[in-house]
Amino acid sequence: MNKSFASFAFTGKSDQMNKVKDYIYEKALIPKELVETEEESAERVGEHIIALYGAKVQAFIRNDTQPEINLKRQTDSGAVYIHTSSPGYEKLIDTTYLDVASDETPYRLESYLSTGKVSSSAAATLRCYLIRKCDFVNPFPSNAEMTDIQRVADKNFLFRTTPKTHGLFKDVMERVLSTNGPILEVFDHTSTGERRLVIGFKRRSTRSFFSAISHVFHYYGITSTRKYVDQFSNGVTICSFYLKDIPGNGNSLEAVIQNVVEEASLLYCLPVNSLQQFVQTKELSVQECIYGNVGWIFAQHFLKRLGSEYQGLSKIVDLSNVSHVEVLTNIKKKLRSDTFTREYILDIIERYPSLVQACYQHFSALHHSGNAKEVNDKELLDKIAKVVQNPNEFKIFESYITFNRAILKTNFYKSSKVALSFRLDPAFMSEIEYPRPVFGMFLVVGAGFRGFHLRFRDIARGGIRIVRSRNSENYSINLRSLLDENYGLAATQQRKNKDIPEGGSKGTILLDIDHQDKPRVAFEKYCDSILDLLIMEGKTNIVDYYKQPEILFFGPDEGTADMMDWASQHSRTRNYSYWNAFTTGKSQAIGGIPHDTFGMTTRSVHQYVLGIYRKLGLKEEHVTKFVTGGPDGDLGSNEIKISNDRTIGIVDGSGVLYDPKGIDRAELLRLAESRLTVINFDKSKLSEKGFLVSVEENDITLPDGTFVPSGLKFRNDFHLNPLSSADIFVPCGGRPESIGIDNIQHMFFDDGTPRFKYIVEGANLFLTQDARLLLEKKGVIIFKDASANKGGVTSSSLEVLAALAFNDVEFHEHMQVKPDHVPQFYKEYVEAVQKSIENNADLEFEALWREWKETKRPISIISDDLSFAIVKLNEELQQTSLWDNIPLRKVVMNEAFPKLLVDKVGLDTLLERVPENYAKAIFGSYLASRFVYKYGTSPSQFAFFEYMSPYFAKVVKNA
Repeated sequence: MNKSFASFAFTGKSDQMNKVKDYIYEKALIPKELVETEEESAERVGEHIIALYGAKVQAFIRNDTQPEINLKRQTDSGAVYIHTSSPGYEKLIDTTYLDVASDETPYRLESYLSTGKVSSSAAATLRCYLIRKCDFVNPFPSNAEMTDIQRVADKNFLFRTTPKTHGLFKDVMERVLSTNGPILEVFDHTSTGERRLVIGFKRRSTRSFFSAISHVFHYYGITSTRKYVDQFSNGVTICSFYLKDIPGNGNSLEAVIQNVVEEASLLYCLPVNSLQQFVQTKELSVQECIYGNVGWIFAQHFLKRLGSEYQGLSKIVDLSNVSHVEVLTNIKKKLRSDTFTREYILDIIERYPSLVQACYQHFSALHHSGNAKEVNDKELLDKIAKVVQNPNEFKIFESYITFNRAILKTNFYKSSKVALSFRLDPAFMSEIEYPRPVFGMFLVVGAGFRGFHLRFRDIARGGIRIVRSRNSENYSINLRSLLDENYGLAATQQRKNKDIPEGGSKGTILLDIDHQDKPRVAFEKYCDSILDLLIMEGKTNIVDYYKQPEILFFGPDEGTADMMDWASQHSRTRNYSYWNAFTTGKSQAIGGIPHDTFGMTTRSVHQYVLGIYRKLGLKEEHVTKFVTGGPDGDLGSNEIKISNDRTIGIVDGSGVLYDPKGIDRAELLRLAESRLTVINFDKSKLSEKGFLVSVEENDITLPDGTFVPSGLKFRNDFHLNPLSSADIFVPCGGRPESIGIDNIQHMFFDDGTPRFKYIVEGANLFLTQDARLLLEKKGVIIFKDASANKGGVTSSSLEVLAALAFNDVEFHEHMQVKPDHVPQFYKEYVEAVQKSIENNADLEFEALWREWKETKRPISIISDDLSFAIVKLNEELQQTSLWDNIPLRKVVMNEAFPKLLVDKVGLDTLLERVPENYAKAIFGSYLASRFVYKYGTSPSQFAFFEYMSPYFAKVVKNA
């Protein structure tokens, strides 16, 4: 024992090395050419032996019969992990190597499970992971090369795989590129008796998928002997898993793999969720776990938190008293945020996985196409009552039953999907919290986001908004207010859409805090999953309790203006009947009328600005103006272009631009034309009292000596700063409720004088109604968003009408702009849309001004009354026999349809092509809006007869 190790000669070293190589060759897991390069030094072999011995000692100390080996080596180009523990390194591999950013070179992975034991004295097997940075044949393939596997593959992949695998992967890759969801295939591997599961998807379209599906294998008791994750430079990821039974498992491999295939699409939709630990412990299946997580999300937004006490208090409070309203508002916010926090709800759900399982069985019985049947709610409610400890816990699980019953259809059991979508009957919504009933609702949950779509009428229109969060605290605020924001925006849209056939709708998509860089991925999944429930022809895997066709119209809003083209074209690839009308604000090349290009939204807002000047005899060039929403935005840029005032302040995402002498108009126009933020303003154009403060700056001293510690906070609050005071305030951007009862005091000088004389609310919900009423009471003239900001929806409605009026050939000829040719019809139609927007704005402005002067009531109230009167009359007219009077129908529709369309297509053809429910809505909205604008909100009982007389006269004349 006192001899050195070096003195012992290993005469059989060469022979043993050749035997090891032969064994490796026989297993065919490592290419022969690479075996020679894998020889280890004597020192490295010694390290392995010492590591194995250390593992055995550690196992002995733990009184464990199996050693735990855990070897790893990480470099910039990859990693090697070898271990005996479970579940292993999958989560680390996901976050470090597989979920890489879009600008990083991806990694490919190989993983092998040893067939032998660790040693003669240890029965454990080893799992090995080999991770290497990809070396693509062509890292930047052309469009023609996107499906050429010889060009887009990793060089080592081509080297180690067979032509048969190349052909198989090429087929999967082509299918991935032509769809949005995962592609799943199962193949027999006859030489080993394994089944090969292949899953392809677009890279970065999901996260933590590798680790999530590995947990599923563990749940079902099957072994993956080999795992591969192959990346391609065209953005496709393909995972391969070689699966076999664990002896004594009790389940057939065929049945288990079928379950895995069904659940893989669920995992793709929601690979990371708050209940997945119960899959690892086998207390919940993947389906139960993901259902439970969605139910948690539903409870966060819909648990009824305002009880009868709040309702009683709201009835006795003096709503004309600002202090009372403020107290009531604060109580409401506190009740809604504190009673059932998302953390508290999750804590209760995690206590009772058996109840999640029971609620899932209730859900499955109602919505699984294979076993849909009626179920008894009382039995489940009784079970919940026996298990939970208090009424709050009962309410949480009761909300699962509410959720199950509210679902009219879902893609939960659809084999290929990109996010989970649920069409809900909104009748369950609290009347206290949401007094105006919603017609239709979608809830969408996906990897990295959640979203809603609410509409107040069957045929409805509204934009889709991306909601971003600056930090975790801001995310929590956005999460709590998401549904309320969506409801408020849709309700505003309902009032705003008074001139058009569509009612109000809105969609919101909240990005998870760690997915702020993936708005497009979330938007595409949101649209695609909703299309799952709109296109029902031939669907046998979706239980449909609604049983009626639905038409949705999506428009641009914050963060989605550049995504409308994709949504339209994608709906076409999915054979949606109304693909060319699915989105509006599209590019001109596919027949859209972009709002920002033609200033559609601004045309309505600015008509109200000009209306105030006209009524009060003001010269625009003498008026001082303050604006939120900068020259980089739609409203902000176009407001600059068509204005001639003395703008003193602009706030946008980049900072605050201010000059009391008036910001240089030429320099503003330069920014607006280039759609640049105010931070790009040439400071040399400022007067001695002007300044530009970026959100990135801190510890700034303004020309008047004011110290600004934080540029970000200064930007956020500048609309409340006395420096921003001007004759007129036009919010063209900003978050909802930027001015409310909690900060309204900042809208006045110390002597109580309002800081603005006039406000035209371009940004939706910038002021709360309470704030508007108080400002009007103090003498401020306000035109609210529902009246001022309706140009965009008018443009969108007329864009849709053109899409419905033309067949595909005509649409291509008359509405699609080519690089070298703008159709004459398109030019004229855009001009007609602009004139229609300005005319509608003028009609409403005059009606509001007239009634305000006559009644002295607040314009903000009159605006709502006007909208409600038009909407109500519109709905009533559609139910009367007037529509069934064919001669009268033609007289009205000849006037309601744009003259250009009537002249080009013909009235009879229009009435044939436009869906009847849509045409009926045009009929009702046209008559209702014109009548109310002319006769006001309280007309005499003979007014409508007088209004309709000219139409009946035309019927007689044409007879």
